[in-house]
Amino acid sequence: DPDARIVYKTLRGGQKIETEHSLIILGDVNSGAELVAGGDIIVLGTLRGVAHAGAYEETGGGRFIFALKLEPSQLRIGSVISRGESGAAHIPEIARVDGTNIVVEPYQARAVLARIRR
Repeated sequence: DPDARIVYKTLRGGQKIETEHSLIILGDVNSGAELVAGGDIIVLGTLRGVAHAGAYEETGGGRFIFALKLEPSQLRIGSVISRGESGAAHIPEIARVDGTNIVVEPYQARAVLARIRR
């Protein structure tokens, strides 16, 4: 799906961005900020707030959340919710739904591309 909303700024606590498409943030998402997207969420910075991908689909529709530094207060993909973890890794990570859980793993381009091409 080529439709995406691109935001070129850092989000502060209390700010919210919502779109029916995928969302790309070039900046940080600070604690208290919220992202809601009908598609995927990509943060080229640190994600400390709340991120909800696949917001308009019960299962999340195979959507993902990616951040260069993933330290969220909460992740949601579809109807699946996960709380953030303390001591998060400082490497790019990707979150996706696996069954009824959200799985967060280090970003590896080949693994992600293989899953998308299925």
